[in-house]
Amino acid sequence: MTRPPGTPVLSVRGVSRNYGAVRALVDVDLDIHAHEVVAIVGDIGAGKSTLARVMSGALAPDSGHIEVGGVPVTMPSTRAARELGIAAVFQDLALAENLDVVQNLFLGQELRRAGILDERRMERRAWEVLSQLAARVPSVRAPVRALSGGQRQAVAVARTLVGNPRVVVLDEPLASLGISQTAEVLNMVERLRESGLGVVMISHSMVDVQAVADRIVVLRLGRINGDFDAEHASYEDLIAAITGITPTGRAARPTTRPATL
Repeated sequence: MTRPPGTPVLSVRGVSRNYGAVRALVDVDLDIHAHEVVAIVGDIGAGKSTLARVMSGALAPDSGHIEVGGVPVTMPSTRAARELGIAAVFQDLALAENLDVVQNLFLGQELRRAGILDERRMERRAWEVLSQLAARVPSVRAPVRALSGGQRQAVAVARTLVGNPRVVVLDEPLASLGISQTAEVLNMVERLRESGLGVVMISHSMVDVQAVADRIVVLRLGRINGDFDAEHASYEDLIAAITGITPTGRAARPTTRPATL
């Protein structure tokens, strides 16, 4: 598999994270490049959401570090991560349902002119980022509570683009979505890649991630147990890496380095 050229926009180096006696992440190494969608899959409890939170500044690793553009950084908060160009959308979306689309996009980062909210500029920018994602909403002044699940996901992703990120981390963006809404979100993921961003997509649906991902990284018991070219990885290979059981019923040995198929 050919990796995108250049220095990774985001790197995880030897990261471990524990919850008491539970080892959620163990010595994880991972690179994310621009123009690349990396799907992270695994069983329940594999460490997927923990890794997403470490990469986005929501959790600090117990050991190891994060690099942005090849430079080690400290991200004590999601705000600090956003300032470094790492934005995230978590499962709860964190949208204010009583506010409209524009208000949600610019909440806490409102545009002002002469000390007054610049509503016209914010509306223009809202349509720009939604158009960049090919997202459809009835109006940027529609309250979020009136939007469908796919439209809400679009608003949450569009909010990350307001800050011009380099990497977007999506934690289970397809959860609880119907078929048409899932297709809309997968289309948004492709648009993010086309715009030059690195995209990390946490998901439990291998069929959906294979439709859009460039690489599929498997987490098992907190460790990376495979790094596959999405175009050529078979369903059986992925299941074996996720479960640790080969198609013949034998236990699979964890990979000590990323396995490129």
